[in-house]
Amino acid sequence: MDYIPMTIRKQKNIALIAHDQKKQELIQWCDHHKDILLKHFLCGTGTTARMITDYTDLPVKGYNSGPLGGDQQIGAKIVEGKIDLIIFFPTLLQPSPTTRM
Repeated sequence: MDYIPMTIRKQKNIALIAHDQKKQELIQWCDHHKDILLKHFLCGTGTTARMITDYTDLPVKGYNSGPLGGDQQIGAKIVEGKIDLIIFFPTLLQPSPTTRM
């Protein structure tokens, strides 16, 4: 067998993540696609999840903030097969707090 069959449910588990400089852009994107996103289970890192909920009234389960382990929590959910897709708005060419040493 050259592939692994997977069933993709109609309701998706979607992680919403954005670097600090892109949070407002992600919030606007979520607001623009609110009708679609309301049909799915949403989660995100702490600050991003809270801001999306505050500005759009979308229910978003918040994990820890990214630098405090939220990225790892979402990564674990991906490994467990509990997240179907990620919407990520990165700031390119700038290190995030989790990549600085």
